[in-house]
Amino acid sequence: MNVSVTDRFKVAHAAELYGLEGWGDGYFAIRPDGHLAVTPHHGSDLGVDLYEIVCKLKGQGIPTPVLLRFPQVVISQVERLTAAFQRAIDEYEYANRYAPVFPIKVNQQRAVVEALLRGGQPFGMGLEVGSRPELLVAAALPLADEALIVCNGFKDEEYLASAALATRLGRRVIVVIEKPFEIDAVLEMARSEDRMPLIGFRLRLQARGSGLWEKSGGVASKFGLTTRQLLACLERLRGAGLEDSVALLHFHIGSQITEIRKIKNAVQEAARVYAKMREIGVDIRYLDVGGGLGIDYDGSRTSSDASVNYSVQEYANDVVFGIKEVCEQEDVEPPMIFSESGRMLVAHHSVLVTDVRGSIAGVDPTPIPLDGDESQVVQDLAEVAKMINVKNYREFYHDAIDYRDQMYQLFNLGMLRLDERAKAESLFWSVADKAVRYSKTAKFVAEEFLELESRLHDKYICNFSVFQSLPDHWALDQLFPVMPIHRLDESPTRRASLVDITCDSDGEIDKFVDRNEIKDSLEVHKLIPGQPYYLAFMLLGAYQDTMGDLHNLFGRVHEAEVVLGNQGPEVRRVARGEPASEALRWFGYDADELVEGIRQSLEGGVAASRIAAEEAPTLLEDYRARLAQYTYLD
Repeated sequence: MNVSVTDRFKVAHAAELYGLEGWGDGYFAIRPDGHLAVTPHHGSDLGVDLYEIVCKLKGQGIPTPVLLRFPQVVISQVERLTAAFQRAIDEYEYANRYAPVFPIKVNQQRAVVEALLRGGQPFGMGLEVGSRPELLVAAALPLADEALIVCNGFKDEEYLASAALATRLGRRVIVVIEKPFEIDAVLEMARSEDRMPLIGFRLRLQARGSGLWEKSGGVASKFGLTTRQLLACLERLRGAGLEDSVALLHFHIGSQITEIRKIKNAVQEAARVYAKMREIGVDIRYLDVGGGLGIDYDGSRTSSDASVNYSVQEYANDVVFGIKEVCEQEDVEPPMIFSESGRMLVAHHSVLVTDVRGSIAGVDPTPIPLDGDESQVVQDLAEVAKMINVKNYREFYHDAIDYRDQMYQLFNLGMLRLDERAKAESLFWSVADKAVRYSKTAKFVAEEFLELESRLHDKYICNFSVFQSLPDHWALDQLFPVMPIHRLDESPTRRASLVDITCDSDGEIDKFVDRNEIKDSLEVHKLIPGQPYYLAFMLLGAYQDTMGDLHNLFGRVHEAEVVLGNQGPEVRRVARGEPASEALRWFGYDADELVEGIRQSLEGGVAASRIAAEEAPTLLEDYRARLAQYTYLD
């Protein structure tokens, strides 16, 4: 973004600066007053002012950090996905239909799953489960009559028994065989069950995905059958008289597939296998193209790990056309198409808002005044700081490095005072700050000055835990959009990385989205004493909810569901974050036992006259109250 110092900073500049039009995908906008808004209905001008919602919740005793959920965004995404497939079906005259399937592992939160099923009811949305607990949940949820429950994951006797129970309850259950030995368990189940679930097969394709999860596909994948194993399983089912139970073919080549050609290759290969199975007499009727439909985290519309080089409509077109083309070539009936596009459905719906508690200056480039009796090396640094300019900045910066190193050698030999060291350090960083500014006038900025600039950035201390709320950033360097939710009509004058309140050096965000690069700092506003400053982390609805840990015993944050009604925004389903007692319970600490330990300690203190008898009950109640407090900063 290029805004001259004479230009007034406008919200349009902020939208460009933070890449809102790219990653926002029509769900975010900046209001004229500089507040960030969520527009729950895709592309609508009606929005929810995040700053107003945060202030309202704070007044109700729900401070930041708080996770805001927008179920209408989930419903809108369901409608976008199904509409894209319907347009593709109509355009290519595809002789079957499409239905979405949501993988519960992407976000198991009840409010999220229920919103998906409400939005997906008219489209026959089903659920994909990867464990017995997930299957038990899916069996009890209000699914459409025609909706599928697709059972993946490792399957033992109890898992399969649960699948059979769900079938007897009237659910359309498909048990997907994805490892050769699972056929034995399925055949054993058939001997004792008079009403069997349908059977599917997961292929191990030659095609692979792209991006951070590329290893999910290909011949080395953890899941899936080879062609030889598929044929062997079919033969055993024929021998047991279960060939008619085979209903679905499934594949998955990875989450967040960044390149559309990878999807095309996989769809073509899977469609060919489907057609050949029909050719040999298997009455298979469903093709599940798995997950992988990515979202554009950085707004670049490229094949980078944080983006995708295709749209939802392009994805639907290539899936539908690819299957139709193969089926016409093989002269077989086309299958009903399913996809497990979990990330696309839920990523946009949740926003984490937290407050900045303070800042740590990278360095202070303001030199300390000299009094004239400093050592020569300090005076030399002062001369460099005075004379550096746009023409000599590279040479003078290197001179400053030499003088700084001399200074440290002299100090370590005991030949400099402590105040001289402080003055020399401040002078060096003054030179460095000027050198970075002058370097930006060059056509190409040297790497050393880019690295130097990162050392000059502030660190903004944010009231949250990376490990709890953004685990994929810590574990996988996954990028998430971050920006302030207010003051967006003001020019941000600082750059900072964001550090959380854990005592771990990994609890820092120093990679930020940009259309052209990965930034090592975020443009932020100068903190105003006594006034809150709020930052929002976007697109957290996929996986982050279920993978966070309790590092330093920071638990789940407060949550609130926000909907846009006829009378404006409404806050629903407020769920308080975990208190300290709950976080401790996960690690075997019982609150009552802890209180009893304090009580005994107080009794001992009173007996030894270390604690006044009348003070002991107050201290005990104080401790008990603190166990019930939020794990984050008040």
